Amino acid sequence: MASDIIRLAVDGIHKGFPGVKALEDVSFEVRPGEVHGLLGENGAGKSTMLNVLSAVLKPDAGEIRIDGATIRPSSPKEARAAGIAMIHQELQHIPGLSVAQNIFLGRPLKTAGGLLVNRRAQERRARELLAELDPDIDPGRPIHELKVAQQQIVEIARALLDDAKIIAMDEPTSSLTPSEFDSLAALISKLSGQGVSIIYVSHKMDEVFQVCQRATILRDGRFVATVDLAETSEDEVIASMVGREISAERHVSHAGTDVVLRAEGVGDGRMIRGANFDLHKGEVLGVAGLVGAGRTELMRLIAGIDRMTEGRVEVNGVERRFRTPREAISAGIGLVPEERKKDGIVRDRSVASNIALPCMKRFSRAGLIRRAHLRREATSLMKQMNLRPPNVDRPIGQFSGGNQQKVIIGRWLAADVDILLFDEPTRGIDIGAKSEIYDLIERLAATGKSIIVVSSELPEILRLSDRVVVMREGEIAGILSGDEIDEGRIAALAIPQSKSRSSKQTAEPVSQP
Repeated sequence: MASDIIRLAVDGIHKGFPGVKALEDVSFEVRPGEVHGLLGENGAGKSTMLNVLSAVLKPDAGEIRIDGATIRPSSPKEARAAGIAMIHQELQHIPGLSVAQNIFLGRPLKTAGGLLVNRRAQERRARELLAELDPDIDPGRPIHELKVAQQQIVEIARALLDDAKIIAMDEPTSSLTPSEFDSLAALISKLSGQGVSIIYVSHKMDEVFQVCQRATILRDGRFVATVDLAETSEDEVIASMVGREISAERHVSHAGTDVVLRAEGVGDGRMIRGANFDLHKGEVLGVAGLVGAGRTELMRLIAGIDRMTEGRVEVNGVERRFRTPREAISAGIGLVPEERKKDGIVRDRSVASNIALPCMKRFSRAGLIRRAHLRREATSLMKQMNLRPPNVDRPIGQFSGGNQQKVIIGRWLAADVDILLFDEPTRGIDIGAKSEIYDLIERLAATGKSIIVVSSELPEILRLSDRVVVMREGEIAGILSGDEIDEGRIAALAIPQSKSRSSKQTAEPVSQP
């Protein structure tokens, strides 16, 4: 339970990189047992702040104090020894090792002689730690066999092994289902009750208001405010984050009558069976369903990534069989993938190079890339999309998730595709960038582009869609349009109808941030 004593004091922290001030005079305090949100748009400085706290980065100026004592850790190991543990969005473990080995990674328990690792002692101590968190986790089991939520618990156990006073969690629920979040929230509450302070970074406002008592808001690397969430509205927090109010706009339809894509009886012989739907010119077609319902798998079939084993696809009235993504691109279909960092970008290449990936011939002559032409085109596209900072020569990996998504969309505009498949288009993206992506999708539809949006967030489906395809266990359970589109009808179609059916997949409700 939080108190008035100060556990962590961050005082006047500055951190810069060449040409960028990532943090400028940032100060805030966290109390013992407090769950403290750290909020802001992508690029606001949240991750930099966490990296400074965990000593991944050294601040240029400023001071960090724990229980009144100044600390100056020079490595994450020293930060952990001082009482600060970090749980990264991309979990830090070695898949081939056991749960216990990962908990003791870098600090193994040795036998009496000090030469060999005492695996029995490690598993015994790991079992003691996990008994308080999740007794169902077997310390001897390979960690890659665990669900993501359990892997996170192993990371928390590692932090508790160090007697962490402060645990920083960076987007801890980005890969969790709603019920797994509920379990994490209960665990956070338990740790808080034991006096552990939690710094919680998330773009999901409902989560922040559920688990945090106070929150510090950053904007453009600067401190904006620390607010008591019980006395502050969500709209007020968002306005502080983005420097403006985000209007709750309604969907405007640009759908025509011409069918540009038709799927008849499409299947992959594994997950997808008998999928029938069509997509109209200028339409935004939402795809909803539970975790594991087959939404991504259906998009991969349409995009030519996976091979169709049954059914047929028509594009503009012509039957097409895609054996490769290149063939789908040639037919005018582009995919904005769910796993942006893994499947959507080449991190070390520039924004301009990433834009040119599917259409390099357009920017080449006699086998040589016309770099000036590419740069002009990329600059024009990114100006339309409000890329921040507007530097197309910068490696894409140095941009925030929302800006990376803008580049991927720009790629398909450069390739001049007419059908865009968006798989979880705003996952891991802050509220301001999310609003921009929504506006961009509607502007594309207004120009005659046809769009399919897969999303686990029901408000996103409702905000964007002309019609909604609801998937259940690899099949299309129904298609809703007009006044039929509401959360209740979507949920009713998405949830399996009997226990025997529901055993085939985890019946997680669609998330509603």
